[in-house]
Amino acid sequence: MSLKLNKLPYFAGRPGPLLLIIMDGIGIGKNDGSNAVYLANTPTLDRLLLSPSQTRLKTHGPSVGMPGEDDMGNSEVGHNAIGAGRVFDQGAKLVNLAIESGSIFRSDHWREIIRRGKSGAVVHFIGLLSDGNVHSHIDHLFALIKECAANNIHDVRVHTLTDGRDVGGRSALSYLKPTEELLKTLSGNKGLDYKIASGGGRMKVTMDRYNADWSIVKRGWEAHVHGIGRKFGSASEAVQTYYDEDPQTNDQYLDPFVITDEYGEPVGKISDGDAVVFFHFRGDRAIELSKAFENKEFNEFDRGKVPDVYYTGMLEYDGDLKLPEKYLVPPPAIDRTVSEYLCAEKVTSFAISETQKFGHVTYFWNGNRSGYIDESLETYVEIPSDKVPFDQKPNMKAFEITEKTIELLKSGKYRFGRVNFPNADMVGHTGVIDATVTAVEAVDKCVGELLEVIAKIHGIAIVTADHGNSDEMYIIKNGEKVIKTSHSLNLVPFHIVDPHFQGEYKLSQTADTGLPGLTHITGTILNLLGYENVADYDDSLIEFY
Repeated sequence: MSLKLNKLPYFAGRPGPLLLIIMDGIGIGKNDGSNAVYLANTPTLDRLLLSPSQTRLKTHGPSVGMPGEDDMGNSEVGHNAIGAGRVFDQGAKLVNLAIESGSIFRSDHWREIIRRGKSGAVVHFIGLLSDGNVHSHIDHLFALIKECAANNIHDVRVHTLTDGRDVGGRSALSYLKPTEELLKTLSGNKGLDYKIASGGGRMKVTMDRYNADWSIVKRGWEAHVHGIGRKFGSASEAVQTYYDEDPQTNDQYLDPFVITDEYGEPVGKISDGDAVVFFHFRGDRAIELSKAFENKEFNEFDRGKVPDVYYTGMLEYDGDLKLPEKYLVPPPAIDRTVSEYLCAEKVTSFAISETQKFGHVTYFWNGNRSGYIDESLETYVEIPSDKVPFDQKPNMKAFEITEKTIELLKSGKYRFGRVNFPNADMVGHTGVIDATVTAVEAVDKCVGELLEVIAKIHGIAIVTADHGNSDEMYIIKNGEKVIKTSHSLNLVPFHIVDPHFQGEYKLSQTADTGLPGLTHITGTILNLLGYENVADYDDSLIEFY
């Protein structure tokens, strides 16, 4: 199919550029103390709420390719959706379907894992142990373990990363205990040897992303591969001990732990010939450990002896880098992204964020594709994130992002730009309300500055979010306040800021008449740039008079 765009006969856009501003993690929540957006001083957002050019968008469930309405969205599927302009089945749903149909167990790579296991190798599973359904799902892990047992694989080890982010902040035991019970039952009933071998909190162990802090991966590598870490008799004992030692600790930040036998020896070091499965379906926090296992030319940290293993991901985590080389479920084939169309039309553009969300406005936006589509037309700018807890510096790099974005806008080189402010999401994940309020206020100030520039250069801005988070900082459960660190299921705002509007168009969908999703933004972008929407993209949010 041709990537040709047709120009609108009655609207060519404004003289200045179109800027898409993504306020990551800012949703529309209750007007109470649980909502950091409501608590914050937000003159810019307050002003936008009075504008007629606004609606609300869904960012979760089937609207972004997730299985059900209770499945929260996230920045990865959100940016996939906006970049693609239509809904693709996403990681969790792909894996669900593969398990339900049994196709995952008929794949060549799974057959090799089973062959190795039957030949005496240990099968290791590494990943986030929760039902948050953002990076992984405990049900997927259980299905894989049970299939190993059905094939009489004698030795299985599980390396569990505690969540506390996409689920409750101190909920690890509710996942560890059923896992330990399953492993014990399978071992007892069939004479197998199934155990948890190591673990730690996701923000301290294994799950770094975007090369932000390789020491996180190093701690995971040492625990999972070499059995280096604080020793315990069980994973539940490890977590309970950490809870007892620090009643304020969150599952995200638990130190690495290693499970040992009665002699104090690690029960699950990874050795030559073993099979290793990273059971995440989401790629960003799986890429770096995959590199540590697969890349021969690796110098991010000293890996010590590198075992020769059969390493497999649940999905392919980077289609351009072909990482990992082996995976169990084919990824969604996201083609004809909006940037491909814009590059075909020679439209210049830029994408900018700090490290924490840089991959979202590039890799995920481009359909899980690394690098530029056309470097002669595109500029990608990464502002390095600070390596400090986000609640300690809630402004993050918002002001630096804003300064650079203004420079790009004023250069006159770009017709379209996209910018992501991570603050409300990343600080929201800490559960610290005061810091999250500060984060929201920083974003509000920066958005206001960008809108002033857009007005001066006769451009248009779209102000929206990819999902909520800071809008729901706690919930009331059984009469008790429970800190919530995961994304919300709330709608997000969508505003068109067109200072030189002359009545050419109107919003075609509003919160009163429908619930559009993120994919509807894409056609809107094309329309505001002066192009017709792509035929099979979801409808634009505007219609012309």
